Amino acid sequence: MRILYSIGIHCYALGVRLTAPFNSKARLMVKGWKETFGRLSMASVGKGNTAWFHASSLGEFEQARPVLEQFRRENPGYQICVTFFSPSGYEVRKNYPEADFICYLPMDTRKNARRFVNLLRPSVVFFVKYDFWFNYLEQLRLREIPTVIFSSIFRPDQYFFKLYGQWFLKQLGLCFTHIFVQNEESVQLLKSHGITQVSIAGDTRFDRVHAIAQESCRFTKIEDFLEHHKGSKVLLAGSSWEPDEANLKKYFDHRHHDLLLVLAPHVTSESHINYILNLFGKENCSRYSQLDKANPNSRILIIDTIGILASLYRYAHVAYIGGGFGRGIHNILEAITFGKPVVFGPNYQKFKEAKDIISLGGGYSYQQYEQLQRTLDALLDDEAYYLKSSKVCTQYLNQNLGSAEIILSTISKYINKA
Repeated sequence: MRILYSIGIHCYALGVRLTAPFNSKARLMVKGWKETFGRLSMASVGKGNTAWFHASSLGEFEQARPVLEQFRRENPGYQICVTFFSPSGYEVRKNYPEADFICYLPMDTRKNARRFVNLLRPSVVFFVKYDFWFNYLEQLRLREIPTVIFSSIFRPDQYFFKLYGQWFLKQLGLCFTHIFVQNEESVQLLKSHGITQVSIAGDTRFDRVHAIAQESCRFTKIEDFLEHHKGSKVLLAGSSWEPDEANLKKYFDHRHHDLLLVLAPHVTSESHINYILNLFGKENCSRYSQLDKANPNSRILIIDTIGILASLYRYAHVAYIGGGFGRGIHNILEAITFGKPVVFGPNYQKFKEAKDIISLGGGYSYQQYEQLQRTLDALLDDEAYYLKSSKVCTQYLNQNLGSAEIILSTISKYINKA
């Protein structure tokens, strides 16, 4: 099976290289692969105690940060290497100051894995959530390097638990020193297949969004815009897609007289911003990048930049989370950490926190627009109902903090303090 796996990796790498002349993301990956070994051979990491953190993309990296940053504080003698698979992670965080070396992870061929691990010589390795690179894992196992993965969730429908996935399941048991999962169902599933080095540590995203809330900056221009409409309720829609925006347009028409809509679309290309302007009417909208010359009486603020959404939820009364009419909703924890009730579309079943917050009464899903209208009206008009939902969100967030502490305390016996 390893041979078939490696053939698949080679085929994928070839596909990326063939696509590179026509695709900017593929081009960045190929360039990153070429540069990694030369940069690594001249880097300070690998010369002493080194912790290696690997994240697939930006979202997984944000999950890793609470563990990485606490590890850095507790183990100042370690160098830290961060690797990414995707340009969406590397290009945004390539200058992250808490790491000593950041690079693309070369494709998971046996040759690359052997060369990379020989150069980096990590003392301990952290993978995040679902990134399983089996040739790298083999090299770490052969060298008896402590290797953990955290914030994982395992479900019976995953390939590990299919007939064709038995080899992959076996590698989990062989290669990971410890597996930290989010729920008891994952623990029981792995143990039922003979994998016992597993425990619940929760989801490190709770720690991360809590830190963002504590550190989040304020936005004077936005505050001035909101102050001009003092007394209006703010509905903030984060990471919205076109189906979300169509329903938000109906709701804005329903009660535009006392509603401020802050719209942070998932896609911030100029073409999509123009689509939103035409959908809602340019006379109703202001753009964040042009607030200095915006119409102060407009009741829709379009966030046409990236990187600030997590901090903006502090200004919301209610948060609408996009993606629920596509592959799945975006991060609801960024809003919950500010005690904001969340509303989203129907495709949320793969997200434990969404199911949790609905069952507790702090989150609401809808399929038809009429359901959305009733939910938002209740949250915006009934103060007692709103406060109850808000309190649920705050309590849920606070009860799930501490994942990084659990992970690091469990693996402390593998950390060389010298």
